[in-house]
Amino acid sequence: MTVRRIYLVAGELSGDLLGAGLMRALKTRHPRVAFRGIGGPRMIAEGLDSRFPLETLSVMGLIEVLRHLPRLVGVRRELRRDALAWQPDVMIGIDAPDFNLGLERQLREAGLTTAHYVSPSVWAWRQGRVKGIAKSVDAMLTLLPFEAAFYARHRVPVAFVGHPLADELPLDNDRMAARAELGLPAAGPVLAVLPGSRASEIRFLGETFLAAAERLCAARPRLRVVIPAATPERRGELEMLIAEHPALMARLTLLDGQAREAMVAADAVLLASGTAALEAMLCHRAMLVAYRMAPLTHWLARRLVKTEWISLPNLIAREALVPELIQGEARPAAIAARLGEMLDDPAGRATLEARFAAMHADLQRDASRRAAEAIEALAAGQPLPASVAPALADEVAP
Repeated sequence: MTVRRIYLVAGELSGDLLGAGLMRALKTRHPRVAFRGIGGPRMIAEGLDSRFPLETLSVMGLIEVLRHLPRLVGVRRELRRDALAWQPDVMIGIDAPDFNLGLERQLREAGLTTAHYVSPSVWAWRQGRVKGIAKSVDAMLTLLPFEAAFYARHRVPVAFVGHPLADELPLDNDRMAARAELGLPAAGPVLAVLPGSRASEIRFLGETFLAAAERLCAARPRLRVVIPAATPERRGELEMLIAEHPALMARLTLLDGQAREAMVAADAVLLASGTAALEAMLCHRAMLVAYRMAPLTHWLARRLVKTEWISLPNLIAREALVPELIQGEARPAAIAARLGEMLDDPAGRATLEARFAAMHADLQRDASRRAAEAIEALAAGQPLPASVAPALADEVAP
């Protein structure tokens, strides 16, 4: 069956990147396919007729959402009207679950085929949401295998397509080349420190991470520390914190971006939980995940989150490959002690790097192509391909 029309709604730049890759894969297989919906510059460059700017849905925080709610309801109403008039083969919401799942449900109830690309964290908290998701989509497209396992267990049609970041990063990387690029010495241990990309993460973690690094440097005269600043604003905040650690300054390199290069150059990585942990895994580097948050947020998280681990490498492996120090455990002495054990155990690091390389290979699935295959099946009214649909009997959710 020829795919003629695809309606896509992305809500932020990460969704724009995923959407553009999916569009390219669909155009390769169906050169005359047309695209409509909401997207950013990459999706527009691939031929999307974007009905609203990408920034329309980029609203963060409860108060901000409430303030913009009337406008967002109006946008959803207009997209529903537009999609029903255009009659696409499939409507695909890309991430932005709070907006897209509601739109998908309205369109599915009106007779359109719908899919959602990038699972919300329903497997971690508020798992009852899966019942609403089952009513909203004909298929969920997940980036990670444990997400697909969750939906398979709840009998929601699901396609595990792999992670685009795993496709982007090479299975082989060169530690010495990365060190040369960053101006770091070829010999001696290197620690990469990534306290986060948000101001709140620098506030809660920055001083703790620097104090831990200072302890490690005091015990290891050859240790070098490299810290990539996510944005100019984060660099300014880090510079003020580093000024309080003069003994560390001579051993530290502060970068503008280049987080990936820093991780490849390192022997071990200290980071906040999140996508950075997945990227460190895909760079095949030993790591320690530490996270602190506001006390009330932590109190709520302990009661709502249903997973045994918080870091993606552990969730993917379904075992504790990566040490996690959370809230009160995330103290400089404890962090330095665990990282010191890593730095002093080259054989253990080599074993973990090999394990991460195998996990990387498993995620490297040509995600855009596999997502396109799933969308083709939906458009044709066929079951999802066996290559992307997990067998329920073989899957166990975390």
